[in-house]
Amino acid sequence: MTALIQTIDTPDGAFTILADDQQHVLASGWTADHAAILDRLAAGERPTDVREGETDAAEAVRAYYGGDVAAIDTVPVRQKGTTLQISGWAALRKIAPGVPLTYTSFAAVLDNPRAVRAAASICARNAPALFVPCHRVLRTDGTLGGFAWGLDVKESLLARERATR
Repeated sequence: MTALIQTIDTPDGAFTILADDQQHVLASGWTADHAAILDRLAAGERPTDVREGETDAAEAVRAYYGGDVAAIDTVPVRQKGTTLQISGWAALRKIAPGVPLTYTSFAAVLDNPRAVRAAASICARNAPALFVPCHRVLRTDGTLGGFAWGLDVKESLLARERATR
């Protein structure tokens, strides 16, 4: 599979997008390190040919940082995983900006309120960060919890989204 990779500047630092030949985002995150983006995918899911180029998703990122936090909602993504992961990633895309869930409430959305660890794992294994907004899930006590791209980025995204409510 051939894929495009593009790095753009954001207020939270460099943001890199990996998109397939149909412009579906495969992986993304706050780094200029292309290897770090590719490493977000399972070895068998990584594209064989990666070229630098313009991605359609970059415009949505610019719009998001420009104040249109809903701009990321319609960007197509492609994720492969278990049935629970796929449904979890779809559920993440339904969390409203500025209204984060706890891992416990996210587990309840997945129809398994005791599966808090599974809910956290779904977030941790989310490759197309921002477009599948795993940053909108917090610890039960309301603290940030983890985020692959750093808690400073997670807090910045949440603050940006709170400001638009």
